[in-house]
Amino acid sequence: MIEKHFILEEADPIIFYGVNNANMQMIKALHPKLRIVARGNVVKVMGDEEEMCAFEENIDKLQRHCAKYNSLSEEDIIHLVKGERTQRDGISGAIVFSVTGKPITARSENQQRLVHAFETHDMVFAIGPAGSGKTYTGIALAVRALKNKEVRRIILSRPAVEAGEKLGFLPGDMKDKIDPYLQPLYDALEDMIPRQKLNEMMEQNIIQIAPLAFMRGRTLNDAVVILDEAQNTTPAQIKMFLTRMGMNTKMIITGDMTQIDLPHPQKSGLIDALQILHDVEGIAVIELNQKDIVRHKLVTRIVEAYEKRPHPPTPSPKGEGE
Repeated sequence: MIEKHFILEEADPIIFYGVNNANMQMIKALHPKLRIVARGNVVKVMGDEEEMCAFEENIDKLQRHCAKYNSLSEEDIIHLVKGERTQRDGISGAIVFSVTGKPITARSENQQRLVHAFETHDMVFAIGPAGSGKTYTGIALAVRALKNKEVRRIILSRPAVEAGEKLGFLPGDMKDKIDPYLQPLYDALEDMIPRQKLNEMMEQNIIQIAPLAFMRGRTLNDAVVILDEAQNTTPAQIKMFLTRMGMNTKMIITGDMTQIDLPHPQKSGLIDALQILHDVEGIAVIELNQKDIVRHKLVTRIVEAYEKRPHPPTPSPKGEGE
């Protein structure tokens, strides 16, 4: 009799074991000659060597299925142990699967273009209005690359630029002040990676979320790097960010030209970068619009209403006309 320990490195233990350990009970029932004990993310198994080999092959299949689809049912276990396809294996077009097992797909033509551009280019600019899915799709692509072991880490960044409030008036230390600006990135990740697994990845720096200022001096290798809200960078900041690119790295830069919060007359670094880099080989620019908005239908109407409003006159320099 031999004993082996199997660590659930990819799958979330809560999903893998099932509600009230129902999945583990099914796994035990399918391997009656083995003694199986699961604690935390470790499965301890005792039995003869032949049975152990079969179990090792099966738990590997189950773990990969659970990690890919964020879902594992008793029915899935039976199919996988028998070497059959599950229902989810037949789903096409999914970038990744949400924590509820729902497929996350490109829901518009321009989002599909963004997916294709990511697959064929090392740097992609995704420009579009609020709700057009540019950030969410970008993070889904990064999570897929990480799960497929195409990269070793994901790095997400945003400029910490105030939109109305002043950063200094927010309570807490610097982390507390910065986190609200990064919350949309946390929200998207929590849709795609189970919370316990996400916390582990962040503790191990497999997933890093940091303000743009923290990028200075780094070389970002073997990663998918996303700069969100790039319209609020200065030309110097975005140049600094783009030149962090290392080996086996892909970058996605997202922004909305209608939501520039930089103080007048500061020029947006995103506008500057697009003007300078529009002919550079290896860079793709995907423009999304109101048709790509996948939030509540009112968001589309709000964006359209603001775009129809006449632009206010440019403020005069201080002191002029006084």
